Amino acid sequence: MSGGVVLAEVWWEQLLHGILSWEFLQFVVAFVSIFGFVLTSAVILILAERKVMAWMQDRYGPLHTGPWGLLQTVADVGKLLLKEDIHAGKIDKAVFILAPSVFLAPVIASFAVLPFSPYISLPGGPLATGIVYLIAMSSLDVVGVVMAGWGSNNKYALIGGLRSAAQMISYELPLVLSLVSIVMLTSILLDNGLGTIAIKDIMNLQMAQSWPGKGNPVWDFIFEGFTPWAWFILVQPLLLLIYYTCGLAETNRSPFDLPEAESELVAGYLTEYSGMRWALFYLGEYGNMTIVSAITAMLFLGGWSGPGVAFLTAPGMAIGWQVLGNLLALFYFILKIYLLCGVFIWVRTTLPRLRADQLMQFAWLILIPTTLVNIVLTGALYLVLNALGASNLVFLIVLGVVNWLMLFGFFWVVSRATTASTRRAVAPAIRARQRLAALTTTPVAPQLPEPERAGVTGAAGGGR
Repeated sequence: MSGGVVLAEVWWEQLLHGILSWEFLQFVVAFVSIFGFVLTSAVILILAERKVMAWMQDRYGPLHTGPWGLLQTVADVGKLLLKEDIHAGKIDKAVFILAPSVFLAPVIASFAVLPFSPYISLPGGPLATGIVYLIAMSSLDVVGVVMAGWGSNNKYALIGGLRSAAQMISYELPLVLSLVSIVMLTSILLDNGLGTIAIKDIMNLQMAQSWPGKGNPVWDFIFEGFTPWAWFILVQPLLLLIYYTCGLAETNRSPFDLPEAESELVAGYLTEYSGMRWALFYLGEYGNMTIVSAITAMLFLGGWSGPGVAFLTAPGMAIGWQVLGNLLALFYFILKIYLLCGVFIWVRTTLPRLRADQLMQFAWLILIPTTLVNIVLTGALYLVLNALGASNLVFLIVLGVVNWLMLFGFFWVVSRATTASTRRAVAPAIRARQRLAALTTTPVAPQLPEPERAGVTGAAGGGR
């Protein structure tokens, strides 16, 4: 037998062994689940947004396509796929065509490191630098927006692209700083001086090792791996709020939707897009909403943890229970994501769009100083309590109390800043109105007869 035939047989056996392996099956299941979630999530979120906004604004929302209008977004997808792709004149064609793909690619790449359950995760899930990777991907989509603004040969699109770049630079910094304190917490809990930025490790740190009734099967089923009192939202609620606010700004959602403000810029960087390319931008926007919500759920809300997940997926359980446990984890994780996406919709429905100066002031004068103070305070509290011999539990309780107080103080500062900014903005109009009121209410002085001049009077009298 020749060496080539032997080599081919070995290659074939290795390929067959790899395809029939447990790891390959895990990859196929995770790829189908995550790819299906990415494609259908945008359609579900658009329908939910229309229905929720209609409910909040006392309207009916979509009604006519399908039962209760449920097929409206499906019809929209068909329309966008069949719609003519119109190009404006004198555009930069290469930049114009590539921009939607550049915008969408980082969103798709972000899902590679998101674990949806203990079993459903792509090979990038165990990435040790998961948070850094996600932040890097979230920073790249602005390149697609700037390309769309530049390539459209339209002044409104260009202004929208420039606004998006300025907004991204301003809010990227507090977003990263808000995650620094989480890494500090992991360093303290792991007691290794380094901490971790791996997503799965951060989720595991939010699962306490003791719970009420430990040893009882019922309580073990509920609380094993599901300990809400250990979630980081209780220790750092202010950081959750700041991270979520920065996520709103980075996804160009209301009240930070200045890049596509329809009342000022027609549609901003989307002005010259239509059909499938326009749909790719919207798919990326709703994908970004999902990414921000997923990171929030993993870093602050325990990820996929819920009653029964850790109990059913423990080593030694039968394959059927393992499958049920993974389905439960998938359900809990997607439920948390959609609840957080509901907050996106709620904010869009209730808050007006910020002005450009308010947007910048909020980032540079409020968010960045707050995150810096929180980092210093976290480190200072740990040093003081550690020097006094307090345990990590005492440190977490004290830090949680201080952070909740800071959260209420943050609301007070934002309220005062909003009032002051509004007063400055409307001051010229108020002064103009006061001047007009003063002019209309001031009584007109009586007209006195002009004194008669002697020469004129005499001449007039002489004439008479």
